[in-house]
Amino acid sequence: MSKEELPPGQHERGAILRWNIDHPGIVPRNPIIDLGKWTLTIEGEVANPSTLTWEQLLGLPAVESKSDFHCVEGWSVRDCRWYGLRFSTLIELVKPSDEARHVSFRCSDGYTTSLEVCELVGEDVLLAYKLNDKPLETPIGGPLRLVVPSKYAYKSAMWVERITFVKKKELGFWEKRGYSDTADVWRNDRFAR
Repeated sequence: MSKEELPPGQHERGAILRWNIDHPGIVPRNPIIDLGKWTLTIEGEVANPSTLTWEQLLGLPAVESKSDFHCVEGWSVRDCRWYGLRFSTLIELVKPSDEARHVSFRCSDGYTTSLEVCELVGEDVLLAYKLNDKPLETPIGGPLRLVVPSKYAYKSAMWVERITFVKKKELGFWEKRGYSDTADVWRNDRFAR
């Protein structure tokens, strides 16, 4: 497939700054998140459960990854330059058990979603805290959001605060309401069948 090609049913949107206008979610009640008190908890079926402060998170090896961003509503933003840690780095840190096949994400607004561990090990899957060289703004998921480019954006959880490795799949907010659990952008897999 060519670089110019978008997934089926998608059209290009160039204005990253408009993301918050079309955002269907709810921005956390307290949009000013105190990074001095913020933590990321990683738990469940892992050898090394961890609670990371913001400073500890920033101390982990970080990378930049360029990818397109696809909303289930049909718009895409090309060439987003995300900066953060690869999810695979987090896997190395907490060492999930062989039985941990799924990962559930809980966000500061109560939103949830989940993915299979194998979907999270790609080099372009990040826990991002910067976008295009700027700290990630609250309306688009700051301070920390998951980025899974091969999935519709409802799988790229915003305001991530808790990550739980589990044996059995847990459906998230939109998946319980009829959206596809696979959310594969190239298969146009938007709704549960």
